[in-house]
Amino acid sequence: MIRAERPRPGADPHAIGRRRFLGYVLAAPTLVAAAELGLAPEAQAQLPSPDITRLLDLNDVMTAAALPTANLITVEVNKDGTVSFALPRAEVGQGITTSSAMLIAEELDVPVEKVRVTLADARPELLFNQLTGGSNTTISTFVPIRVAAAVARGRLLTAAAIELGAAVKDLTLRAGVVTDAVGRAIGIGDLAEKAAGARTEQVSVVLKPRERFTVIGTPHNRVDALAAVTGRKKFAMDLQVPDAKPTMVCRPPTINGTVRSVANLDEVRAMPGVTDVTVISTGVAVRAETFGQCIDAVRALRVTWEAGTAAGKSDESVLAELRAAEAPFVLPALTPTVEGTFTFHFRSNSALETNCAIADVRPGRAEIWSALKSPIVAKEAIAAKLGLPPSAVTVHVTESGGSFGRRLFYDAASEAAEISQRIGKPVKLMWHRADDSRQGRAHPMATSRVRASYLGTEVLGYAQHHTSVSTDLSMGLGEIFTALAAKLPVGDIGFSETFFQLSQSMPYRFGVSSRLLTETDKGFNTGSMRNVYSPDVTTARELIVDRLAARMGKDPYRFRREFLAEDRARAALDKVAEVGQWGREMPPGTAQGIAFHSEYHAVSAVLVEIDCRPETVDRPVRNGVAGPRVTKAVMAVDVGLAVNPRGLEAQMMGCVMDGIAQTLTSSLHLRDGYFLEASWDNYFYTRQWNTPPELRIIVLPTTTGEPGGAGELGVAASMAAVACAYGRATGTMPTSFPINHGTLSFEPKPTVPPVPPSPTDGLNLAR
Repeated sequence: MIRAERPRPGADPHAIGRRRFLGYVLAAPTLVAAAELGLAPEAQAQLPSPDITRLLDLNDVMTAAALPTANLITVEVNKDGTVSFALPRAEVGQGITTSSAMLIAEELDVPVEKVRVTLADARPELLFNQLTGGSNTTISTFVPIRVAAAVARGRLLTAAAIELGAAVKDLTLRAGVVTDAVGRAIGIGDLAEKAAGARTEQVSVVLKPRERFTVIGTPHNRVDALAAVTGRKKFAMDLQVPDAKPTMVCRPPTINGTVRSVANLDEVRAMPGVTDVTVISTGVAVRAETFGQCIDAVRALRVTWEAGTAAGKSDESVLAELRAAEAPFVLPALTPTVEGTFTFHFRSNSALETNCAIADVRPGRAEIWSALKSPIVAKEAIAAKLGLPPSAVTVHVTESGGSFGRRLFYDAASEAAEISQRIGKPVKLMWHRADDSRQGRAHPMATSRVRASYLGTEVLGYAQHHTSVSTDLSMGLGEIFTALAAKLPVGDIGFSETFFQLSQSMPYRFGVSSRLLTETDKGFNTGSMRNVYSPDVTTARELIVDRLAARMGKDPYRFRREFLAEDRARAALDKVAEVGQWGREMPPGTAQGIAFHSEYHAVSAVLVEIDCRPETVDRPVRNGVAGPRVTKAVMAVDVGLAVNPRGLEAQMMGCVMDGIAQTLTSSLHLRDGYFLEASWDNYFYTRQWNTPPELRIIVLPTTTGEPGGAGELGVAASMAAVACAYGRATGTMPTSFPINHGTLSFEPKPTVPPVPPSPTDGLNLAR
């Protein structure tokens, strides 16, 4: 939080309230304003709770880590009447450039269209304030951005009062124009220099109360929508950096293999368009005039490879390792129990925009362009790799076409920098789809064991042991945990266990509950796929909840409602049950499923209907498995204060698609040390044939008045609801996900050469 101003001695402490804050007017040619940091004196420590997330959750930790440097985030008023803001987070399609513009527009009383939000370059002085993840952006920037805008607003009004010869109280600022009592007007652009500070000074501001909001909480189209649909939006591969030519890498046939030798380097260097070929730490890099020529050269290389870190491993062998590592339940089952063991296979972190970066490394300096959610870590790691001081490395953050957690890692940026340094030329590196699927980041394979004890109609205890291939948290979250370890009530435990404990919650009154994470193999390239542990953990839990309800002879919805601990949780569950017509009669082979998930000070409930009848499951689909189809989905979310409800709806739609994919179709198949999938052609994220014809997102009225986490919120409940619906439709509780993982519906592409040829004619696939 921003520091609230303390009352003067003798003043009424209630006259200040929680909306008054301190900020800065910075010395600059035009008006630049910032917020000040500190802990609000009203914030009181809460009493410990059996569920640690009620005391402190992952979002609290990330917000606290961002506090010390929020005063370095500034809002600038320009002479043309626009307002500039360099957002220290990454826009990966979640709409934070729009919501940030809305926060500024609200406090500064300017049109949203006049706010120019760009992405800040890597700024090491921001420390942990430039990490995008954990659905934390809006929570951690909500007050600082508004304070900076409010400081600017106050300064503009003061300057206008001098210019117009009027009292500040007689001025109004609306739509970027200041007007006095007699109708004289002056635009904020004309005041930008007059309101500027000759020296940095501290000021006090009062933020707008929620009842006066006209922008925040109002549905708004994305500020970048037109640019996106007209092709004017610039991603990394759209940038025109002088002499940065297309570059690709010939990669090993197994995960993390390395080059032993190359038989035909000179031959490939002589191919049409090829300018450079060089061996790097991850393979053999090729630079050429076009990406098509890069693909031809990559396919022509004859490389002898050393085995990788997952050599010889398969789904079966990794699952055996996980089962061997599963921790036993400590307490014996003294009462009746419901138990289950669930398997979750590897899933790809490949986003719609493939992994890519531009690098220009010259003696003594380097410049990088890439979509990065942890740019400071990238800057420092790349500098160390190149043997340069961090001050000699400039990292520009570009917008991205999706993430799935992929952009938390800087693999492409690091690789591009290495290639550019070796050949002494700028490169425009793009990974092939096959690279992303086979050598990119994957959500770890995991098992989850659950035991719930009950007696009569009471649940006495709940234990869940989640065992997973190691999740790589080296993108910056681990550093946050280290920095705040002394303050964490979970004690001195590892990065992943800390993340696990702070991100998982128990929303039900299930007596004594416990959870434990165990990790195994570090030989895979893993990442924090959207919602990280929560989809798997919640799906296992909600399936057991359905089993408990059945044992007690209760309806699944009413059982959940009875045991949910909070009113806002019951309100979300009630809403989807009402709108989705829970309990309506359905044909055999079809069913409803309902599930609940809470995280990051927000709650979500989902109801789905699924069709598992043979005529649906067995319908023909080209190069794919049709399987069951979700025919209806209803989601209700309470994220506290929704800054942009329209953007929130879009995010939740994506969450539903994620949940359907992870339950039914979306996985990687591991065989002999590599993944069989080599593109999105055979990696089955939710397709049109499994998209529900009926989809409704309900944004519930705020119950907290403050923003909660939204970006990842709906994935877990969606996945769990689909799983529960499948169990009710088939009469068998699913235990392995995705359900269609056992059916390989495509012919795997070869690993040598590592990428398929460029397509020449797709008309035979058109319908």
